[in-house]
Amino acid sequence: DYIFYTDWMWTSFVVFSVSQSTMLAVGAVYYMLFTGVPGTATYYATIMTIYTWVAKGAWFALGYPYDFIVVPVWIPSAMLLDLTYWATRRNKHAVIIIGGTLVGLSFPLFNMVNLLLVRDPLEVAFKYPRPTLPAYMTPIEPQVGKFYNS
Repeated sequence: DYIFYTDWMWTSFVVFSVSQSTMLAVGAVYYMLFTGVPGTATYYATIMTIYTWVAKGAWFALGYPYDFIVVPVWIPSAMLLDLTYWATRRNKHAVIIIGGTLVGLSFPLFNMVNLLLVRDPLEVAFKYPRPTLPAYMTPIEPQVGKFYNS
């Protein structure tokens, strides 16, 4: 169970850092370039934060520990992206390269600080053991060769 929770935490940090920073940078830059509205990334990040709080509540309602889902810190990275867009309005490639780099570097950093606040996985593993299969779903070992000599 300890390995289950530590692996889950680290895997979700790595996978979600890559996917969500990409999602934030690509989605917000695409929208900002075609609408010309600054502040779009921060707005998008706020919506995603609220959505994750709802998902966190749903997992908690299913019986998982409260910090099983760690809410990513999107807003500071999104603010950096909006600031980059504002500073490089005349150069679309600059906002993509500089803004994307800032998001890609800052997002995992903010989330690493966020993960330091999560309870010790060993404590979580003892308090919330991993759910096991019910008896009717437990696999039965095949009885191969049991009556071979009879």
